[in-house]
Amino acid sequence: MSKNKKNCLYIVIPCYNEEQVLPVTSGMFLDELNHLIKAGKISSDSRIMFVNDGSSDSTWDIITDLSKKDEHFIGISQSRNRGHQSSVLAGLMEASQYADMTISIDCDGQDDIHAMEDMVDAYHDGCDIVYGVRNDRSTDTFFKRNTAKGFYKIMAALGAETVYNHADYRLLSKRVINELAQFKETNLYLRGLIPLVGFKSTSVYYSRSERLAGKSHYPFSKMLNLALNGITSLSVKPLRLVMSLGIIVSILSFIGVIWAVVDNLLGNTVTGWASTVCIVCFMGGIQLMCLGVIGEYIGKIYMEVKNRPRFIISERTYQEQEKNK
Repeated sequence: MSKNKKNCLYIVIPCYNEEQVLPVTSGMFLDELNHLIKAGKISSDSRIMFVNDGSSDSTWDIITDLSKKDEHFIGISQSRNRGHQSSVLAGLMEASQYADMTISIDCDGQDDIHAMEDMVDAYHDGCDIVYGVRNDRSTDTFFKRNTAKGFYKIMAALGAETVYNHADYRLLSKRVINELAQFKETNLYLRGLIPLVGFKSTSVYYSRSERLAGKSHYPFSKMLNLALNGITSLSVKPLRLVMSLGIIVSILSFIGVIWAVVDNLLGNTVTGWASTVCIVCFMGGIQLMCLGVIGEYIGKIYMEVKNRPRFIISERTYQEQEKNK
């Protein structure tokens, strides 16, 4: 593969146990890529890069077979499952060696593939970042739709810079990825890191569809973990809220002490266990909650100082091609 061809696009697609949907959507990605090539908007050296995230099914075999059938399909595989964000980052860093621009998108077909043309047009108009933003989430369940909205509102309230209703469908120029490589966080939350990079950006809006095949690999537990990563990676406001809560509770406690002393001097005290139990439980709960928030941040610091690699690529479908050059 030759490097840095003019208008070279790499479509980065993370895959984890996608043996059911990959045969369906791979053809759709190829059709869109060929359309953009024929329209003269990207070069013929553009590629579709699948990133296997340590799948336990036949996903990697499917990627390997696709790469043999068409040169526009290539793939890399992580040494083990490391998570969606790590897979996206691995694909972006790998693609930046060859491409002028990248588009990251999930392989389930829910994000509108045809929005890529608008992203490429925006890139040619001078934008280094083009966000894919969902303007219709009617296909999501009531629970997922409302928890997602709540999450974006919480992030905004905490002062974290994110794009509302944007996931990981976006176009990035080569220079944005080069700058993104300077961010060394182990706890990745790309939706929050990309806006921090800066450069000219815009948004492309599309309607979200239902998954074409298979089942979602992003249950509530993973969504919750991603949300916690986002909050603790981008904002220290929870720590300030804990401090504010501590101050308020301390003031209330001080008032309570004064009230108890005055009542005792006036001879109005009545021995009872209910009030004592309530106060002890309340204070204990507050303390445990505060320790939990602080512990979450300490845990993140612990993982960051280890400076472990964020991804390890074990295989490439084009490895032999590079060796033969």
